[in-house]
Parts: sequence; C-alpha cells; structure tokens
Amino acid sequence: MNKKYILALDSGTTSARAVLFDKKANVMSIGQNEFTQYFPEPGWVEHDANEIYANQVGVVIQAIQKNHTKLSEIEAIGITNQRETVVIWDKRTGIPVHHAIVWQDKRTADYCEKLANDPKVIKIIKEKTGLVLDPYFSGTKIKWLLDNVKGLRNRAEKGEVLAGTIDTWLIWKLTNGKSFVTDYTNASRTLLFNIINLKWDQELLKLFDIPEKILPEVKNSSDNFGTTDIDAFKGIPIYSSIGDQQSSLFGHRSKIGELKGTYGTGAFLMLNTGEKVVRSKNGLLTTIALGLNGKVTYALEGSIYIAGNALKWIKDELHLIQEYEQIDYYLKDNYDTKGVTVVPYFVGVGSPYWNTKARGLITGITRGTNRGDIIRATAASIAFQTYDIFKAFQEDYNSKIIKMSIDGGVSKTQNLMQLQSNILEAKLYNPESSEITALGAAFLAGLKAKFWKDQAEIDKLIKFKKIYKPNAKVSESEKIIKNWKESVRLALEWNKTK
Repeated sequence: MNKKYILALDSGTTSARAVLFDKKANVMSIGQNEFTQYFPEPGWVEHDANEIYANQVGVVIQAIQKNHTKLSEIEAIGITNQRETVVIWDKRTGIPVHHAIVWQDKRTADYCEKLANDPKVIKIIKEKTGLVLDPYFSGTKIKWLLDNVKGLRNRAEKGEVLAGTIDTWLIWKLTNGKSFVTDYTNASRTLLFNIINLKWDQELLKLFDIPEKILPEVKNSSDNFGTTDIDAFKGIPIYSSIGDQQSSLFGHRSKIGELKGTYGTGAFLMLNTGEKVVRSKNGLLTTIALGLNGKVTYALEGSIYIAGNALKWIKDELHLIQEYEQIDYYLKDNYDTKGVTVVPYFVGVGSPYWNTKARGLITGITRGTNRGDIIRATAASIAFQTYDIFKAFQEDYNSKIIKMSIDGGVSKTQNLMQLQSNILEAKLYNPESSEITALGAAFLAGLKAKFWKDQAEIDKLIKFKKIYKPNAKVSESEKIIKNWKESVRLALEWNKTK
C-alpha cells in the first residue's frame, strides 16, 4: 500500500519549519532552520525575505529526506505563517525592494499615535477590521515602505511591485509567480481588510494611501492556492494558507466558546466565537479565525508581546539560569517571591492595554531579594499577562471559560502551567502533539485533498497528554494578582509625559 502524507510549512518569526504528517496526524519528520534577525535601529525588526524562502525550501528537503518520502506520496501542502510581517517585491524579477518588516517592529509608532488623535479614524478601523491602530499590524508597515524606499510609491501606482504577508510571498515563490494570493486570516491582520464584507476596504486603503493593485487575492483558508513549480519539488498542490495563531486554534479543534493559548516568543490567546462577530470592550481584537467551505469563523484574540522572550532575557542577558529546564525547579514549591514582581513590557504592551510607551519594571525588591525570586517572578509574569487577557475574554464573551488548550515551547514548563491553571481557576489541556500550529494547516490542506473525510474524523485524532487542574486556594492567587496589578499600573505610567 502506498504511503501518503500531508506536508505543513510553518514559517515562524525565528525559524522555518517543515512537518510531514501521516493519516493519523503523527509527525513523521521535521526539518527546521533558523534565519537571521536584523535590528537596524532600536525598536526596528527586519527579516531577509529571500533567506526565509531559501530556508523554507531547505527544510522541506530535510523533512522529505529524513522520512525517505517520494514527492508522489505528498498529497498536499499547507502553509502557516508569522502574521503581520510584510514584504514588497518586484513583480517582474521577484527581488524584494527592502527587508521584510516584522510584526514586532515599532517604527510606525509615532505615525500611529498621530493618527490616533482623530477619534473617527479609530472608530472606522475598529468597526471595519476589528483591530486597534498599532504598529503591530501590516498596513502602516506597507505605508512606511512606500514612503521611505526611493521611487517605490511611483512603482506601486504603476503596478510594478507586489506586497504581501509571508504566506503570500512563499506561495508566489513556490508557484514560480503564478499565484498571488492570501487567505482571510492573514488579510484580517493588515488594517486594510473589511472583516464583514470580506474585501479590501477602499476607505482604509485611501487612509493609508496604499493602491489595491499591489495587494493579493483573498481566499478561504482551505482552498486551491496553486501548485509548486520549482526545481526542488514540483507538482504538489498548495491547499491551505492560514495565520499561525488561527492555525493553532484549528489544530486544537477548539469549538465555539473554547479558548487556546500559544506560548512562544510572545503568547497569543484566541477564543472561537463562531459566525458571531463579538466586539471587544476590554482591549481584545476581533479577527477572522478561519475561512472554510465559503463560511467565515470569527474569534476574539489577545496578544502578549513578551512571553518566552522573558525567559530568554533571564537566561541570555542576566545569566540567572543556564537552561530553560531550571524554570520548573524554581517553581517547584508554592509560588512565593516575597512580593517581588517582574513586568516584562520590554517593547510596550499589547492586549488588553495597547500602550507602546509602557516599559518593564521589577517591583517589591528588598535587601533579601535573591536570584530565585527574580527567576520565579519573571516566569510568573507570563501567567499574569495571560490572566489579564483571560479576564477580558470572560467579560467580552459574557461567559465563564472553563477550558483552555495550550501549546508552544513555554507550555512544556509544567510548574508554570500549574501556576497558570491556579491563577485562571481553569483547566488547561495540553495535547500529545507538539506540532499543533503546523497540524492546523495540515488538517485544512488534508480536508481539501480528501486525505481526511471531514472534521469529525480529525476531531478524533487530538488526544491530551496532560490536563492541569486548579489546586491552590483562591486567596493565595488573589494576593499575588494584587501585586501584579499594582506593578502594571506603574509600568503603564512610564514615559507617559514624554
């Protein structure tokens, strides 16, 4: 019997990955390679789009060779990607006109702040896109490129260049320029796409002075995105494209009213609201979760900029730990930092406060404060930031959330996840598969390819290796949350008058 597989391309913020799945959603092989991070000025973050593409092709070859897979055994490709990061390239030569500007980049903060002085603009953006005006999203990045790369705006007006998020760039390259497309989830993160009528919005395009002709066609997340046409691997249909957080939501099989949290460099929480558009009053984003079979599913989302990066900070900059596994050692007993709190707002804060000028703080230090207190408080800051967003979800959705599925590198830190469960007073479900984000894209491609019959079949493939249940007194959680809230208040006041 011939073996058949689905290949998922997971184009992340720091690495390109390729994951080969079989019919039981088992990981057969993985290819992975990191790529360069560029920081040309404080607050600026860039990637080389050509390096991303070359790495992505390279890891596909790695994954195929590791499993001794024939190209004919790959039924379809699914793509999931870092969202909001944008690249503009020459339509004829395929050469990027500038480094890609990454979602973490803050170069348009002043522009956003100036635009935010007009309440009508804020209202239009929120109503049409479900987002807030923040440098995080793609629209202001595209505008910056058009305004700052010599001659680019003129070329854009003539239709000589193309702009897109990383999924669009990869698909265009993999199909040898035949497909210029994106999906609803990635389009919904640009500040340019109307999530109600599902079109590029003329009023928003005019606001940011971006010509529609440089933007891709928008399709369902599970759709025909073209066929690979490169020397390394030809003739494989690309049947899904979806932003990484939405892919994770689909990979978890989260139903309406259920929440997922991905703990990586940052942390992203997403709540499936079905076909209902829920407008947040508590600093969350309304976004598109999925386009499937002509129907759009919506979600509420909360974004934490610094999660795993906080642990990287105490490891690489403060040298308080040598290995990430030490985090669990310091959290092995009941959480106690003697009142020490770390607020890791290194680049401002996303949900639910949306303050680009906020900065990190360490509060409650005494002469008796030791390295263990700082380590514990830094790790716990991930759980506290999640708490702030979790409460916003409950208020916006008007319902108590009792189940949250988790994934990402930080979710492997078991004592931290137990602390998270205690603080949220909710169960956390950790799936057996460590590749949930890639699996979401694979599921969508596999459904299109009839590799899996329907969603009921893939529901049965998700199993959990651990379920965390709250085991602490509520009074204990309330005390440490009180310290956190006071510290956040101080962090939000930082630079307020500057």
